[in-house]
Amino acid sequence: MELLKLATEWAKAEVFSTRFFIYFAVLFVLASIGFWQLGKTDLARAYIIPTLVAGVLLMTIGLGLFFTNKSRVSQFETSFNADAAAFYQSEIERSESTIKEYTVVFKVIPILIIVAALLILFINTPTWRAISITTIAMLIVILLVDGTAHARIEAYHKELKVVDIHTQIDE
Repeated sequence: MELLKLATEWAKAEVFSTRFFIYFAVLFVLASIGFWQLGKTDLARAYIIPTLVAGVLLMTIGLGLFFTNKSRVSQFETSFNADAAAFYQSEIERSESTIKEYTVVFKVIPILIIVAALLILFINTPTWRAISITTIAMLIVILLVDGTAHARIEAYHKELKVVDIHTQIDE
């Protein structure tokens, strides 16, 4: 039963964490509306579309992860009760592959931030400046949320390896 509790707690923490994508998405959309309503300069008006796009992207990520992890919480008990050993093995494999994916994320996103920063330096138009700054802000949000998720999945994976699956099957 310890395995099921561990997996459920991890999934609930992920559901909580993905809400931050949604919160930041709302902030980006509100910023877009603010720039639309109050923007007087070319640069302020240039932020309308990039912040809206960033908000929609973050909302898509947040809602997708939220509902995926929310459904996992209920599926865990069913999968565990059906075959605890298979559930354990699938969680080990899933956590390992997720850790590898985060390794790629933490290499690619900083490169994208550098590219966006270079665009700010070399292209001096309001539209490209707004796109670059909004992109950097959105990628920082992704790094913040994914950083905590990465730490959580690593801790979960380590705890999975400590669980004695044989006592779990007997319970």
